[in-house]
Amino acid sequence: MTVESYSAEETFAFGRRIGEKASPGDVYTLIGDLGAGKTVLTQGVAKGLGIEEAVNSPTFTILQIYEEGRLPFYHFDVYRIGCVEEMDEIGYEDYFYGKGVCFIEWAGLIKEILPEHHVEIRIGKDLGKGPDYRRITVEDKNISGNVT
Repeated sequence: MTVESYSAEETFAFGRRIGEKASPGDVYTLIGDLGAGKTVLTQGVAKGLGIEEAVNSPTFTILQIYEEGRLPFYHFDVYRIGCVEEMDEIGYEDYFYGKGVCFIEWAGLIKEILPEHHVEIRIGKDLGKGPDYRRITVEDKNISGNVT
């Protein structure tokens, strides 16, 4: 599925719809350059899960946990991970295979430990369509790279 967004508000609203439909154990990977809108989308997901507190990128903490919504929400930003083994220290399996919803920014850095089934979200800009334009592509994937 591909969605075109022409504003941060539209990106947020799309994220909110994802959050409203999310189920326990869902894992989403977020791929996009700096400033692409990953955090805005994630904030929308949190709102869709019923989370009212401020949601920011966990760049310096790697993981932020939000438990006030209808499901626990685990927001990872693995941009600063030096090696996959650092994820063991966090106990990532408890989150990836838990009863909450995981969003993993920069997931390409830890692709070897991603769950077999996850949803990949790619966010890209196209300045030719305006400074706020985002193309959001969502694919249901398995570890072998096949789209299901």
